[in-house]
Amino acid sequence: MIVRIWEAQVSPRRIEQFCAELAAEVLPTIAEREGFLGGELLRALVDGDHRVRMITRWRDEDALRAYAGPMWRIRPVWAEGELNFLDHPPTVSHFTSFARVEQD
Repeated sequence: MIVRIWEAQVSPRRIEQFCAELAAEVLPTIAEREGFLGGELLRALVDGDHRVRMITRWRDEDALRAYAGPMWRIRPVWAEGELNFLDHPPTVSHFTSFARVEQD
């Protein structure tokens, strides 16, 4: 499993709308991709911190390559319209799961 962390610095006046659009349109579309195992959208809690993270889990490199293209390791995926919301272009990083604990 590969964990993909997409992060963006969002304009303060547009963060509510941006998060709403990611939750309603982007995450459900990603969820339809082959090899997608789950994901969540996170927003920073600290006042004045306007970062948004989308954490997705993928079956393997082939699934990520099919979603994000051959440069999946370094190139974030975003729609052109999303750039109007951002103070800086998004970044992306990847991790493998070392340990996981869940509680019911």
